[in-house]
Amino acid sequence: MSTLCVAAFRSLCHVTVAVVWLSVGGALKVEAASTVRSQLADGFDFPVGKPDGDNYYKFRGFTPYGHLGEDWNGRGGGDSDLGDPIYSIGRGVVVLSEDVRVGWGNVVIVRHAFRDESGRISMVDSLYGHLHERKVKVNQVVERGQLVGTMGGNNGMYAVHLHLEIRKNLQIGMNRSSFGRDYSNYYSPTQFINAHRALPAGFARVDIPVKTFAAYGQSLAEADSSPVARTPRGFSIPVYHGSKTGPIAVAPRDKDKPKDPVARINEEARARAQAEVNTPSPSGDFWSRLKSKLSGGQVVAPEKK
Repeated sequence: MSTLCVAAFRSLCHVTVAVVWLSVGGALKVEAASTVRSQLADGFDFPVGKPDGDNYYKFRGFTPYGHLGEDWNGRGGGDSDLGDPIYSIGRGVVVLSEDVRVGWGNVVIVRHAFRDESGRISMVDSLYGHLHERKVKVNQVVERGQLVGTMGGNNGMYAVHLHLEIRKNLQIGMNRSSFGRDYSNYYSPTQFINAHRALPAGFARVDIPVKTFAAYGQSLAEADSSPVARTPRGFSIPVYHGSKTGPIAVAPRDKDKPKDPVARINEEARARAQAEVNTPSPSGDFWSRLKSKLSGGQVVAPEKK
Protein backbone atom coordinates (compact mmCIF):
# COMPACT_ATOMS: atom_id res chain seq x y z
CA MET A 1 0.00 0.00 0.00
CA SER A 2 1.41 3.40 -0.93
CA THR A 3 2.29 6.04 1.68
CA LEU A 4 -0.53 8.24 0.33
CA CYS A 5 -3.08 5.43 0.77
CA VAL A 6 -1.90 4.73 4.32
CA ALA A 7 -2.26 8.42 5.23
CA ALA A 8 -5.75 8.55 3.73
CA PHE A 9 -6.79 5.40 5.61
CA ARG A 10 -5.55 6.78 8.94
CA SER A 11 -7.42 10.01 8.35
CA LEU A 12 -10.67 8.15 7.64
CA CYS A 13 -10.28 6.13 10.85
CA HIS A 14 -11.01 9.31 12.86
CA VAL A 15 -14.52 9.68 11.41
CA THR A 16 -17.56 7.96 12.93
CA VAL A 17 -20.71 7.95 10.82
CA ALA A 18 -24.17 8.32 12.34
CA VAL A 19 -27.33 7.65 10.32
CA VAL A 20 -30.23 10.11 10.17
CA TRP A 21 -33.60 8.79 8.96
CA LEU A 22 -35.76 11.44 7.31
CA SER A 23 -39.38 11.09 6.25
CA VAL A 24 -39.69 12.50 2.73
CA GLY A 25 -43.13 12.10 1.15
CA GLY A 26 -43.82 9.00 3.20
CA ALA A 27 -40.51 7.38 2.23
CA LEU A 28 -37.34 7.11 4.28
CA LYS A 29 -34.22 8.97 3.23
CA VAL A 30 -30.81 8.35 4.81
CA GLU A 31 -28.50 11.24 5.64
CA ALA A 32 -24.98 10.83 7.03
CA ALA A 33 -23.92 12.88 10.04
CA SER A 34 -20.28 12.78 11.16
CA THR A 35 -18.43 12.95 14.41
CA VAL A 36 -14.66 12.81 14.72
CA ARG A 37 -12.77 10.93 17.42
CA SER A 38 -10.11 12.94 19.19
CA GLN A 39 -8.22 12.96 22.46
CA LEU A 40 -9.00 15.73 24.93
CA ALA A 41 -6.98 18.93 24.75
CA ASP A 42 -4.11 18.91 27.25
CA GLY A 43 -3.99 22.69 27.48
CA PHE A 44 -4.14 25.88 25.41
CA ASP A 45 -1.51 28.30 24.09
CA PHE A 46 -1.59 31.56 22.16
CA PRO A 47 -2.06 31.27 18.37
CA VAL A 48 0.91 33.50 17.48
CA GLY A 49 4.49 33.49 18.75
CA LYS A 50 3.80 30.09 20.29
CA PRO A 51 3.38 29.28 23.04
CA ASP A 52 3.27 32.68 24.79
CA GLY A 53 2.65 35.23 22.02
CA ASP A 54 6.29 36.34 21.84
CA ASN A 55 6.91 39.28 19.44
CA TYR A 56 3.15 39.89 19.01
CA TYR A 57 0.75 42.18 20.79
CA LYS A 58 -3.00 42.46 21.24
CA PHE A 59 -4.02 45.49 19.22
CA ARG A 60 -7.72 45.18 20.10
CA GLY A 61 -9.32 43.16 22.89
CA PHE A 62 -12.60 41.39 23.59
CA THR A 63 -15.63 43.54 24.40
CA PRO A 64 -19.10 42.07 25.10
CA TYR A 65 -21.73 43.55 22.73
CA GLY A 66 -18.86 44.99 20.72
CA HIS A 67 -15.68 43.33 19.47
CA LEU A 68 -16.24 39.61 20.09
CA GLY A 69 -12.63 38.50 19.76
CA GLU A 70 -9.05 39.73 19.86
CA ASP A 71 -6.90 41.22 17.08
CA TRP A 72 -3.22 40.20 17.18
CA ASN A 73 -0.40 41.99 15.33
CA GLY A 74 3.33 41.48 14.95
CA ARG A 75 5.65 44.00 16.58
CA GLY A 76 7.45 44.72 13.29
CA GLY A 77 4.87 47.33 12.25
CA GLY A 78 3.03 47.82 8.99
CA ASP A 79 2.21 44.63 7.12
CA SER A 80 5.50 42.94 8.02
CA ASP A 81 3.50 40.14 9.66
CA LEU A 82 1.79 39.13 6.38
CA GLY A 83 2.10 35.36 6.03
CA ASP A 84 3.18 34.79 9.64
CA PRO A 85 2.21 31.34 10.99
CA ILE A 86 -1.05 30.93 12.92
CA TYR A 87 -1.24 27.94 15.25
CA SER A 88 -4.13 26.02 16.78
CA ILE A 89 -4.48 27.03 20.42
CA GLY A 90 -5.04 23.39 21.42
CA ARG A 91 -5.75 19.85 20.25
CA GLY A 92 -9.05 19.64 18.40
CA VAL A 93 -10.95 18.97 15.20
CA VAL A 94 -11.31 21.37 12.26
CA VAL A 95 -15.03 22.05 11.79
CA LEU A 96 -14.70 24.84 9.20
CA SER A 97 -12.00 25.80 6.69
CA GLU A 98 -13.43 28.14 4.09
CA ASP A 99 -13.08 31.41 2.24
CA VAL A 100 -16.22 33.03 3.63
CA ARG A 101 -15.48 36.25 1.71
CA VAL A 102 -17.47 39.41 2.77
CA GLY A 103 -15.80 40.82 5.89
CA TRP A 104 -14.22 37.52 6.92
CA GLY A 105 -12.03 36.16 4.13
CA ASN A 106 -10.32 32.86 4.91
CA VAL A 107 -11.55 31.38 8.19
CA VAL A 108 -10.63 28.25 10.17
CA ILE A 109 -12.65 27.02 13.17
CA VAL A 110 -11.25 24.30 15.44
CA ARG A 111 -13.42 22.50 18.01
CA HIS A 112 -11.72 21.49 21.27
CA ALA A 113 -12.94 18.98 23.86
CA PHE A 114 -11.36 19.35 27.30
CA ARG A 115 -11.94 18.49 30.93
CA ASP A 116 -13.07 21.58 32.81
CA GLU A 117 -12.58 22.57 36.44
CA SER A 118 -15.48 20.37 37.58
CA GLY A 119 -14.08 17.30 35.82
CA ARG A 120 -16.76 17.31 33.12
CA ILE A 121 -16.04 17.28 29.40
CA SER A 122 -16.65 20.69 27.81
CA MET A 123 -16.18 21.93 24.26
CA VAL A 124 -15.26 25.29 22.74
CA ASP A 125 -14.65 26.57 19.22
CA SER A 126 -11.61 28.69 18.36
CA LEU A 127 -11.96 30.86 15.25
CA TYR A 128 -9.03 32.25 13.22
CA GLY A 129 -10.16 34.96 10.81
CA HIS A 130 -8.85 37.10 7.90
CA LEU A 131 -6.20 34.49 7.06
CA HIS A 132 -3.90 34.84 4.08
CA GLU A 133 -3.89 31.05 3.61
CA ARG A 134 -5.65 28.09 5.21
CA LYS A 135 -3.48 25.07 5.96
CA VAL A 136 -6.03 22.53 7.29
CA LYS A 137 -9.16 20.75 6.09
CA VAL A 138 -12.54 20.01 7.70
CA ASN A 139 -12.56 16.89 9.93
CA GLN A 140 -8.77 17.04 10.34
CA VAL A 141 -7.48 16.43 13.88
CA VAL A 142 -4.89 19.02 14.86
CA GLU A 143 -2.53 19.28 17.80
CA ARG A 144 -1.75 22.23 20.04
CA GLY A 145 0.70 24.48 18.20
CA GLN A 146 -0.01 22.95 14.77
CA LEU A 147 -0.06 25.33 11.80
CA VAL A 148 -3.64 26.08 10.69
CA GLY A 149 -3.07 29.13 8.48
CA THR A 150 -1.06 32.29 7.88
CA MET A 151 -1.79 35.86 8.90
CA GLY A 152 -3.57 38.10 6.42
CA GLY A 153 -5.96 41.03 6.06
CA ASN A 154 -8.83 39.61 4.00
CA ASN A 155 -7.09 40.31 0.71
CA GLY A 156 -6.29 43.93 1.55
CA MET A 157 -9.63 44.87 3.15
CA TYR A 158 -7.92 45.33 6.54
CA ALA A 159 -4.46 45.90 7.88
CA VAL A 160 -2.80 42.52 8.36
CA HIS A 161 -3.74 40.88 11.67
CA LEU A 162 -5.27 37.76 13.21
CA HIS A 163 -8.84 37.92 14.48
CA LEU A 164 -9.24 35.27 17.23
CA GLU A 165 -12.51 34.21 18.87
CA ILE A 166 -13.31 31.52 21.44
CA ARG A 167 -16.96 30.43 21.52
CA LYS A 168 -18.92 28.51 24.16
CA ASN A 169 -21.84 28.02 21.76
CA LEU A 170 -21.08 25.36 19.13
CA GLN A 171 -23.95 26.49 16.90
CA ILE A 172 -22.64 29.95 15.96
CA GLY A 173 -20.41 29.06 13.02
CA MET A 174 -20.34 32.11 10.72
CA ASN A 175 -23.75 33.43 11.81
CA ARG A 176 -22.85 35.70 14.73
CA SER A 177 -25.84 38.00 14.27
CA SER A 178 -28.21 35.19 15.32
CA PHE A 179 -26.67 34.85 18.81
CA GLY A 180 -26.18 37.01 21.88
CA ARG A 181 -22.97 39.03 21.76
CA ASP A 182 -21.92 38.43 25.35
CA TYR A 183 -20.32 36.00 27.80
CA SER A 184 -23.21 33.53 27.41
CA ASN A 185 -21.78 32.63 23.99
CA TYR A 186 -18.16 33.83 24.04
CA TYR A 187 -15.02 33.76 26.16
CA SER A 188 -12.45 36.50 26.36
CA PRO A 189 -9.67 34.63 24.48
CA THR A 190 -6.74 35.73 26.63
CA GLN A 191 -8.62 35.00 29.85
CA PHE A 192 -9.64 31.54 28.61
CA ILE A 193 -6.12 30.62 27.45
CA ASN A 194 -4.46 31.83 30.66
CA ALA A 195 -6.95 29.87 32.77
CA HIS A 196 -6.41 26.63 30.79
CA ARG A 197 -2.69 26.46 30.00
CA ALA A 198 -2.32 22.88 31.30
CA LEU A 199 -5.15 20.33 31.53
CA PRO A 200 -5.51 16.58 32.25
CA ALA A 201 -5.99 14.68 29.00
CA GLY A 202 -4.95 10.99 28.92
CA PHE A 203 -5.26 8.68 25.92
CA ALA A 204 -9.05 8.25 25.83
CA ARG A 205 -10.83 9.62 22.75
CA VAL A 206 -14.24 11.30 22.61
CA ASP A 207 -16.71 11.79 19.76
CA ILE A 208 -16.72 15.43 18.68
CA PRO A 209 -19.71 16.58 16.56
CA VAL A 210 -18.50 18.43 13.47
CA LYS A 211 -21.71 19.74 11.85
CA THR A 212 -23.50 21.78 14.48
CA PHE A 213 -24.06 25.10 12.73
CA ALA A 214 -25.94 26.35 9.70
CA ALA A 215 -24.19 27.47 6.53
CA TYR A 216 -23.20 31.13 6.30
CA GLY A 217 -26.24 33.37 5.85
CA GLN A 218 -28.73 30.73 6.96
CA SER A 219 -30.69 30.72 10.20
CA LEU A 220 -31.15 27.80 12.56
CA ALA A 221 -34.86 28.64 12.42
CA GLU A 222 -34.86 27.24 8.88
CA ALA A 223 -33.79 23.84 10.15
CA ASP A 224 -36.07 20.79 10.02
CA SER A 225 -36.22 19.50 13.60
CA SER A 226 -37.91 16.16 12.88
CA PRO A 227 -35.04 13.67 12.41
CA VAL A 228 -32.99 12.16 15.25
CA ALA A 229 -29.39 11.04 14.84
CA ARG A 230 -27.62 8.47 17.00
CA THR A 231 -23.92 7.67 16.86
CA PRO A 232 -22.72 4.07 17.19
CA ARG A 233 -21.83 4.93 20.79
CA GLY A 234 -25.43 5.68 21.59
CA PHE A 235 -25.81 9.43 22.14
CA SER A 236 -27.71 11.91 20.02
CA ILE A 237 -25.99 14.85 18.35
CA PRO A 238 -27.43 17.93 16.64
CA VAL A 239 -26.41 18.14 13.01
CA TYR A 240 -26.78 21.02 10.57
CA HIS A 241 -25.98 20.32 6.92
CA GLY A 242 -24.87 23.51 5.19
CA SER A 243 -26.40 22.74 1.80
CA LYS A 244 -28.09 25.14 -0.65
CA THR A 245 -31.44 23.66 0.30
CA GLY A 246 -30.97 24.74 3.90
CA PRO A 247 -29.59 23.06 7.03
CA ILE A 248 -31.15 19.96 8.59
CA ALA A 249 -31.25 19.99 12.38
CA VAL A 250 -31.34 16.88 14.51
CA ALA A 251 -33.85 17.34 17.31
CA PRO A 252 -32.90 16.51 20.91
CA ARG A 253 -34.44 13.40 22.40
CA ASP A 254 -36.09 15.28 25.24
CA LYS A 255 -37.98 18.18 23.68
CA ASP A 256 -38.89 19.68 27.04
CA LYS A 257 -35.27 19.76 28.23
CA PRO A 258 -32.94 20.02 25.22
CA LYS A 259 -29.33 19.10 25.90
CA ASP A 260 -26.26 20.27 24.04
CA PRO A 261 -23.80 17.71 22.61
CA VAL A 262 -21.43 17.94 25.58
CA ALA A 263 -24.25 17.36 28.12
CA ARG A 264 -25.27 14.24 26.22
CA ILE A 265 -21.73 12.90 26.24
CA ASN A 266 -21.49 13.31 30.03
CA GLU A 267 -24.95 11.85 30.61
CA GLU A 268 -24.21 8.73 28.56
CA ALA A 269 -20.80 8.28 30.21
CA ARG A 270 -22.42 8.36 33.68
CA ALA A 271 -25.06 5.87 32.58
CA ARG A 272 -22.45 3.44 31.25
CA ALA A 273 -20.38 3.71 34.43
CA GLN A 274 -23.44 3.06 36.61
CA ALA A 275 -24.43 0.08 34.46
CA GLU A 276 -21.00 -1.50 35.01
CA VAL A 277 -21.33 -1.14 38.78
CA ASN A 278 -24.86 -2.62 38.82
CA THR A 279 -24.07 -5.57 36.53
CA PRO A 280 -23.47 -8.74 38.60
CA SER A 281 -20.23 -10.57 37.78
CA PRO A 282 -20.15 -14.33 37.11
CA SER A 283 -19.04 -16.35 40.12
CA GLY A 284 -16.75 -18.84 38.37
CA ASP A 285 -13.88 -16.54 37.36
CA PHE A 286 -11.33 -15.24 39.92
CA TRP A 287 -10.93 -11.83 38.34
CA SER A 288 -14.70 -11.41 38.01
CA ARG A 289 -15.19 -12.26 41.70
CA LEU A 290 -12.44 -9.78 42.66
CA LYS A 291 -14.04 -7.05 40.54
CA SER A 292 -17.38 -7.74 42.22
CA LYS A 293 -15.85 -7.49 45.69
CA LEU A 294 -14.04 -4.26 44.81
CA SER A 295 -17.22 -2.64 43.49
CA GLY A 296 -19.14 -3.82 46.57
CA GLY A 297 -16.58 -2.46 49.01
CA GLN A 298 -15.66 -5.90 50.37
CA VAL A 299 -12.04 -5.53 49.27
CA VAL A 300 -10.05 -2.33 49.11
CA ALA A 301 -7.41 -1.94 46.42
CA PRO A 302 -3.91 -1.18 47.79
CA GLU A 303 -2.70 2.38 47.45
CA LYS A 304 -0.06 3.06 44.82
CA LYS A 305 3.30 4.14 46.24
